[in-house]
Amino acid sequence: MGFRRGLKEVGYVEGQNVGIEYRWAEGQYDRLPSLARDLAGRQLAVIFAGGGVAPVLAAKAATSTIPIVFQMGSDPVKAGVVASLNRPGGNVTGVSRMSTAMLPKQLELLRELVPTASLITLLVNPTNPIAETQLLEMQEAVHSLGIELHVLRASTEGEIDGAFELFGQIPALVIANDPFFNGRLYQIAALTARYKVPAIYSLREFALSGGLMSYSASLTDSHRQAGVYVGRILKGEKPADLPVVRPTRFELVINLKTAKMLGLTVPLTLQAAADEVIE
Repeated sequence: MGFRRGLKEVGYVEGQNVGIEYRWAEGQYDRLPSLARDLAGRQLAVIFAGGGVAPVLAAKAATSTIPIVFQMGSDPVKAGVVASLNRPGGNVTGVSRMSTAMLPKQLELLRELVPTASLITLLVNPTNPIAETQLLEMQEAVHSLGIELHVLRASTEGEIDGAFELFGQIPALVIANDPFFNGRLYQIAALTARYKVPAIYSLREFALSGGLMSYSASLTDSHRQAGVYVGRILKGEKPADLPVVRPTRFELVINLKTAKMLGLTVPLTLQAAADEVIE
C-alpha cells in the first residue's frame, strides 16, 4: 500500500512505532460525520482522510486542532478544504491528483480513438460533493468541441447496472473520478466490455481490468505522498506549513486488446505517447 510505504520513508512502520485505526464509510457519505467525530474524540496525532472531498470535509468539521492530511482527486481550494495550495493554513493539508481538471483531457483522448462520436456520456455519482463541478467541466469541454453531452447518474451498484441496461450502446463514455466508482472498478470494466462501450477512467487499474484506457496521476503514488506528510507531521511539522502536493506527471494506459474488440484502431502516435500499452 502506497500510504504505508510513504510512512516508512520517514521512519514509521505500522505495529512497530505507529498505530493506525481504520474507519470505512462503505460509500455512504452520510456516515462520515459520525465516523469523523468518533476519531476526533480519540485525540489522535493525525487524521488521514482518503477517498475524495467528503471525508476531509467531515474531518475538518469534527476538529480544528488535530492535523488532517487528505488525498483527493479534485481541487482542494475550489472544494473549500484549504485556503490556498501553497499555504493551506489551519490544520489541513494533503495531496490532490487534480482528476477533475483532467476531464477535458480525458475527453480529448477518447475522441482521438472514437472521432465519429457526436455524443459523449459522463457517468457521475450524484452524492459526491463535487459532482456538479465535474459536470460543469465536461459541459465546457464538449461545448468547445461542438458535441452533445449525456449524463448518467449512479450512486449504488444497482444504479450502475441500470444505467448501462437502460441506455444500451453508449458511443463513448467518460467515467468521473469518484471513490464509490473506484470501489466498483471491476463491475464498471465488465459492463463496458459487455455493452462494448469505449470508455476512459482515471485509474490505470480500469485499463488493466479490460477497460479501454485511463489517464490520470498515480493513485498509489498519491497515497505514498500522503503517508510521507503524515510522517512529517508526526515528527513535528505543521500542516499549515506543508503545501498541497500536486502531480507532476500523468499516466496514459491503453488496452489494445479492448480496442480491437471494439473495432477501434489506436493511432501509432497515441500508442507512442502512452506510458503503458496492454497487448
